[in-house]
Amino acid sequence: MLIDTHAHIHFDEFRDELDDVLANAAEAGVERILCVGVDEIDSGQALAVARAYRYVYASAGLHPHEADRGYEALEEVQRLVELDPDNIVAIGECGLDYYREGYDKDAQDRALRFQIELALEHDLPLVFHVRDAFDDFFNVLDDYSGVRGVVHCFTAGPDEMHEAVERGLYVALNGIMTFTKDHQQLKAAKELPLDRLVLETDCPYLTPVPKRGQRNEPANVALTARFLAELRDESLEALSDATSKNAQDLFGLK
Repeated sequence: MLIDTHAHIHFDEFRDELDDVLANAAEAGVERILCVGVDEIDSGQALAVARAYRYVYASAGLHPHEADRGYEALEEVQRLVELDPDNIVAIGECGLDYYREGYDKDAQDRALRFQIELALEHDLPLVFHVRDAFDDFFNVLDDYSGVRGVVHCFTAGPDEMHEAVERGLYVALNGIMTFTKDHQQLKAAKELPLDRLVLETDCPYLTPVPKRGQRNEPANVALTARFLAELRDESLEALSDATSKNAQDLFGLK
């Protein structure tokens, strides 16, 4: 069994094709999918998909790129979490992203803290998005205790990976690993302890080799799994079993 811990199958790219997309996933051995929200409206759409399909779950959150939507957006995320605790199994994606010009650091910090506190209140894990901001992210995280979660779409190096693991976080790898030329990213993927590794697609983005140029979908998590098993010199069965157990433990998937 495989689990896609980060998908956006509620996006318009999948409109009217969800049955086929989920059938493809099942054929590839992907039996659970976490549909991740990026703002208060999008999170509601993720929840709708989770309600419609038995083995799809939702995460509600405010992406750092959307942090300037303010407290009304955050309060709507909170409302969704409290509305349907059976289908919303995580908070996020949330975090810090300093890659784009013009980002509002204070707004991102406030949104991240709100969502961490929401997750702690409801005993939920978080899906973290962190780009070019790990120092500040770890500083925020260290202000809290008991935080559970995953750093999604990890593309940093071994130092950041080990710091995340030392704080009890999981690390999610996706199709980027199949085409990156960054040796530090691959080194981190090799060194990541198996009991902290989960898999994701981040579909419709980041399609792995050999399907680059096509729309990504949950079935392709199997391609990333095969690549990582070879990279890490592990059996595909061992990697699949471990990453699925990790995802089930983190998100409480049934």
